[in-house]
This record gives sequence, C-alpha cells and structure tokens, in this order.
Amino acid sequence: MTGKRSAGILLFRGDGAGTEVLLGHMGGPFWAGRDAGAWSVPKGEYEPDEDPCAAARREFEEELGMPPPTGEFLALGSVRQSGGKVVTVWAVESDLDPGLVVPGTFEMEWPKGSGRIHAFPEIDRVEWFVLGRARSKIVVKQRDFLDRLGGLRS
Repeated sequence: MTGKRSAGILLFRGDGAGTEVLLGHMGGPFWAGRDAGAWSVPKGEYEPDEDPCAAARREFEEELGMPPPTGEFLALGSVRQSGGKVVTVWAVESDLDPGLVVPGTFEMEWPKGSGRIHAFPEIDRVEWFVLGRARSKIVVKQRDFLDRLGGLRS
C-alpha cells in the first residue's frame, strides 16, 4: 500500500438531475484507447505537510492550465483508490469552456524498455457530463464523489 495522497477540484454546474460535472480523461498511452473508468477529477499529489485544499488549487491549474475557480469549496471527503492512494476532493460551482484547457504534461519512457522518453498530457481532454453519465466514465472509486455531490444538489 502506498502513502500517496492527491487532492482535486470537481467543478459542477446546474442542479438536481441536470447537474453536470467536469471530468478529465487521463493522458498517456495506457489510457489512450479507454473510456469507461478512464476519466477523473482533475487532481494531483501533494506532500504530507501541505494543505490539501491549497494542493487541489495548485493541481487544478497545473492539470488544466487555468486558474482555480473562485467560489465556495464544498468538501466531498476522501476515498482510497484501489492502488492505495487517498484522494480528497472539493466541489466548486463554476463554468469552464473545455476548449480553453491547456493541460500540463508528464514524461515517461515509451514504449516501456525502449529508452525513449516522451511527453504526454496529464489530461488529454475534458468534458462536462451529467451525473448519471459521469458514473460510467469516472474511475470506479471516485464515483463516491459524484454520489456525495448529488446528495448536496438534490
């Protein structure tokens, strides 16, 4: 089990059954051909001595290339993903044009064992999804965040 922690911001707009959330499709070759379970709350890792909400704001900007939203941050709590990472998320009501996103990048050897390093986007695209559809797109353990947001918005 890992001691890694991530923090993120789940943007939402609308209310009730019409509530939509902004999810990012994970970048890189592993996720390229996947859809179901390949979308995530924009988030990133932080150090144990760092404030998680401050980290969520920083990671939002790093992942999407846009400043974090202003507005009330609604705590959605934490989940432990299957790899052991603990993810903490805040929901913020805001609108964002996916066409304006300029994702950050990461480097990795690809293909594995080739010795060639390539840059890939952290998130290769973002989209708005109604809560019901988002459930089929998001990483399974992060579905809890959608349920918690839905409970606040009903």
